[in-house]
Amino acid sequence: MSFFAILFALLIEQIRPLPMGNTVYALARSWAGTASKTLDAGQTPHGWLAWSAVVLLPAAVALALHWLLVWTLGWPGVVMAFAMHAAVLYVTLGFRQFSHHFTTIREALEAGDEEAARKALARWKQVDASDLPKSEIVRHVIEHSVLAAHRHVFGVLGWYAVLAAFGFGPAGAIIYRMSEFAQRYYARRRAQPGRFHTSASLLSAAQQAWLVVDWLPARVTSLGFAIVGNFEEAIDSWRNFAQRLARTGLADGMNDNDGVVLAATSGALNVRLGGEALKEVFSPMASQAFQAEASTPLGSNATPETTVGREPSVAHLRSIVGLVWRSVVLWMLLLALLTLARLLG
Repeated sequence: MSFFAILFALLIEQIRPLPMGNTVYALARSWAGTASKTLDAGQTPHGWLAWSAVVLLPAAVALALHWLLVWTLGWPGVVMAFAMHAAVLYVTLGFRQFSHHFTTIREALEAGDEEAARKALARWKQVDASDLPKSEIVRHVIEHSVLAAHRHVFGVLGWYAVLAAFGFGPAGAIIYRMSEFAQRYYARRRAQPGRFHTSASLLSAAQQAWLVVDWLPARVTSLGFAIVGNFEEAIDSWRNFAQRLARTGLADGMNDNDGVVLAATSGALNVRLGGEALKEVFSPMASQAFQAEASTPLGSNATPETTVGREPSVAHLRSIVGLVWRSVVLWMLLLALLTLARLLG
């Protein structure tokens, strides 16, 4: 069921991508805000309680529904469970949730319109990109796009496939996506204390949980990039630069897992990544213009670290698309072989 549910969700997502501001994400934001208001009393146990309500409760509900359909309704239940799996994957897994930003910036750079590319990058990541030279625009686009591909595709795919193989239905996809959403959502709320209530304990719990949840997927993604790219260079860059990149970070807050992914990407494509982080700008409403207030990026007191490799160029943007799709094919082929072996066995 897992292989076909993933394949079906990816195909539907390519044909009809999930629109921006959709109902599912609006419900997720509402649920996370409600949990923060009702359960977050500022202490460490309260932070973990709120995080559990946001992340684990929806996963438990999906798991219970999966078991109910599979174990009580026979074959009709299996068909309905497959439809549920595909629906969950549709809203948690997919390229089109971020690729339109990447495509807009790439087309602007290929047309020689660097100003349009800077504005598109600023809108996408809510950063100040007004003074970026062309090579730095490309570098940031590569870094953010690779991390987005990891979080929207490979991480979800991995957690879903592993837990589904052990009978946990779509719970893995929900745990991964909601864990990523929680740490990002509460970091933004914490940066605007006058508007939202989010304690340091809740943000810490969300960030610690995300580190654990993303630890293995980040390394699996990096291994895939190494296999379909330049293996020796990717492993060497992974070994020598992962922690250095994590210390300097990106504007939206990078951790060790992100450093592993970017280091492997750098080696796989022989492109220089890392350097100065961009400052974020926050807006009360995502649809309104950005405010001038900027946050301090993670690692701002550290000397920026870069990997070795060629200077980022527009040609690398096409290379990153090929790297990601080859990795998708690799893991889908592996999952198909495992599914076939299970059916024959």
